[in-house]
Amino acid sequence: MTAANSPIPTSHHTCPACGLLCDDLPLDGHGSISASFSCAKSQRYFSQAATAQNQLASVDGQACDLNTALAAAAKILQNSQQTLIAGLGTDVQGMRAILPLAEKCQATLDHMHSESSLRNTLAMQNSGWQTTTLSEVKNRADLILAIGTDIVSSHPRFFEKLVWNKDSLFNKGTPHVVYLAVDEADTQAGVAPDGTSPTVLAADKKALPAILNTLNALCNPAYAKSNKAASVAGLSMAALKALLEKIQAANYAVVVWSASELAYPHAELTVQSITQLIAKLNEQTRVAGLSLNSGDGDISVNQTSTWLSGFPSRNRFQHDQVSYDTQHFSTALQLKSCDALLWVSTFNPKPPPDFAGPSIVIGHPNTLFERPPAVFIPVGVPAMHDSGTLFRMDGSIALPLKKLQASSLPRLVEVINQLADLMP
Repeated sequence: MTAANSPIPTSHHTCPACGLLCDDLPLDGHGSISASFSCAKSQRYFSQAATAQNQLASVDGQACDLNTALAAAAKILQNSQQTLIAGLGTDVQGMRAILPLAEKCQATLDHMHSESSLRNTLAMQNSGWQTTTLSEVKNRADLILAIGTDIVSSHPRFFEKLVWNKDSLFNKGTPHVVYLAVDEADTQAGVAPDGTSPTVLAADKKALPAILNTLNALCNPAYAKSNKAASVAGLSMAALKALLEKIQAANYAVVVWSASELAYPHAELTVQSITQLIAKLNEQTRVAGLSLNSGDGDISVNQTSTWLSGFPSRNRFQHDQVSYDTQHFSTALQLKSCDALLWVSTFNPKPPPDFAGPSIVIGHPNTLFERPPAVFIPVGVPAMHDSGTLFRMDGSIALPLKKLQASSLPRLVEVINQLADLMP
């Protein structure tokens, strides 16, 4: 038996702060993260969750009990003719509960990051793609090409866990890193442990369409031979040819991009150019793609929605059918026509967008509002006050989130189920 005053042992937990879902997070029995832990994003996530400010529900800014808030929320949804359920910052269990409520409300669903994930979806729907998993990156990749992203801003431990690791299954050697259209000041993470600097091809991110189209064209020997241009978007043709030669010489190259960082019109065509380049290079060597996710449970929400409704978010329940529209069901357009908004954000304290009608917010207890919503119900933060399940950003692995602290905050699933029970 352990003595009552013995120190509580440290155990490892899954961190939902980014899509890597690192499962080696050192937390003690009190739910405190080690101060020496290297990931600032994890530190911020758990310290924010541990200092939950608002434990009480409210109606029109006035504190109340949970039942009163649920009754007010149910009344808004019952009176609504066109409900939008947006944000959707939740895990698998949360989304499983939300879908039956959406069916009862005949609601439209849209994730807060669907604008960026849609760029990937449209490219995949149009021509397919060849992607890989984090395990394959860790065990096989000997070249990393980061296009338009430094990677570590959104996924801080990517290089530590997957690139510079020494415990891969195969003797792959130290990978070489190439940055394309990334500011040189943001490339420090690509410096190898032995001091080898990454290759940096600096360019404006908005020039990526022209650069990628040129790379695709250079894969055609006839074009490569006849082309007379000396440069494109400030990059010499010799540098682009050298990049292709590096990829072709690699045993397993991985091309990484972040759709959320391609924030310009028709960026899905840039993603399609990336996937076409990967497909073309695979005729000669082995190349795979890896898209970084945006977070807030986006992968898990789309996976769950697809299983249960047949479509990812930006879907609508109407007349006993489910429809899917990547443009008309966006939050931005729906806010112009819907008459009720249910906003869900449990991972981060993100307030809902401006909306003239009644808003119901179910989310992080630290959420702040410029104008109080009609109903606010704070719920437990995943991996702190609530357990759950999340899919990793590559969509291949689901990992459990453990509850670390007892809390008076209700679980999102319980709140959604109680709200659904109040609906006719």
